[in-house]
Amino acid sequence: MEPDLSQNSAPGALAGIKVLDLSRVLAGPWCTQILADLGADVVKIERPGVGDDTRHWGPPFLRDADGQPTGQASYYSACNRNKRSVTLDIAQPRAQQLLRDFAARADVLVENFKVGGLARYGLDYDSLKALNPRLIYCSITGFGQDGPYARRAGYDLMVQAACGLMDITGQPDGAPGGGPLKTGVAVVDLFTGLYASNAILAALHARARTGLGQYIDTALLDVGVAMLANQAAGFLATGETPLRAGNVHPSLAPYQDFATRDGRVLLAIGNDGQFARFCQAAGQPAWARDARFATNTARVHHRAELLALLQPLLRTRGTDEWIALLQDQAVPCGPINSVAQAFADPQVRHRGLRVDLPRQAPGDAVSVVSTVASPMRLSHTPVRYHRAPPVLGEHTEEVLAEWGLDAAEIARLRAQGVL
Repeated sequence: MEPDLSQNSAPGALAGIKVLDLSRVLAGPWCTQILADLGADVVKIERPGVGDDTRHWGPPFLRDADGQPTGQASYYSACNRNKRSVTLDIAQPRAQQLLRDFAARADVLVENFKVGGLARYGLDYDSLKALNPRLIYCSITGFGQDGPYARRAGYDLMVQAACGLMDITGQPDGAPGGGPLKTGVAVVDLFTGLYASNAILAALHARARTGLGQYIDTALLDVGVAMLANQAAGFLATGETPLRAGNVHPSLAPYQDFATRDGRVLLAIGNDGQFARFCQAAGQPAWARDARFATNTARVHHRAELLALLQPLLRTRGTDEWIALLQDQAVPCGPINSVAQAFADPQVRHRGLRVDLPRQAPGDAVSVVSTVASPMRLSHTPVRYHRAPPVLGEHTEEVLAEWGLDAAEIARLRAQGVL
């Protein structure tokens, strides 16, 4: 089921909310794309001639109608859908004044400059709060606005390492490929965008009650530690540092990948009933009655003995055979897909998780930008895909005209290098 790009006319859940986006790279843009998908008018401010750093983070690059790579990195398209791009050199006083004027009537501002970086431009929270007490101002940094690391630059990989996430990800020491490992995508950045957007939504709700905006201090490090979830809870309860275990779940068994006759399969058994059904389907019903394996706690304590039985058993059938056998028994089991296989998956296709957005901008060689659908499915105020990730500065004249500038003033600013 492909998304309906013709769109219904229902306004988005955040229709009427104006967002000034001074963020770049991933965490901030991920946050503002969520707001844009929900119907907010997000104006993204980018450096003239350069734009967001991720416009150049390639390969891979977007391709033109002939299938040839352009100079536009695909990374940017991951987190800038449904926004309008305006180029402004915020080092220039006139650009600073324009931003203050817009912030005075905006609802939300999101930025990820270094701590104190916007104060020199009069674009810090205290300066803008005096102009607009209703403004919700969200700052995203690596380590927060205070503390001994506050002024350090923070990137996802650094925080994955600092918060302990890398230390619990990967194969155990001594195993083939053992050692700390980063995740396949920048999950701390993505989670930070999610937490930031949730905080903004909460602040909007509070403003409806109080009439006042507020400041939001969001740090990648805080988010990284929060993401440790059950692993952090286990450490806090026992004082014992979690160890890397590859694809093995520390509290469940069997809950990992296994080699099959022709590949690998994931087995994710979460309770004793599922284990009993697995044993029955696999022709080993006695295992479920064995005191070593009858309960999850017992299976975790006797994991090595259980794996010694399971590993040769799983190699007796092919991956598809195991999936067909176990899914019929309501035992969680599935393939380990490549990204290409994931997008070809019937359920992924049915849910319309690929969205092809047309783009027509003067001088742009890219006519369609493919993005991943939002996972937010709202029945009355659905996500709308009304704008492809923009060309750099694509909406500068349009937005500045809305801010009250006439064509002559816009031309003058462009000649002066402000735009």
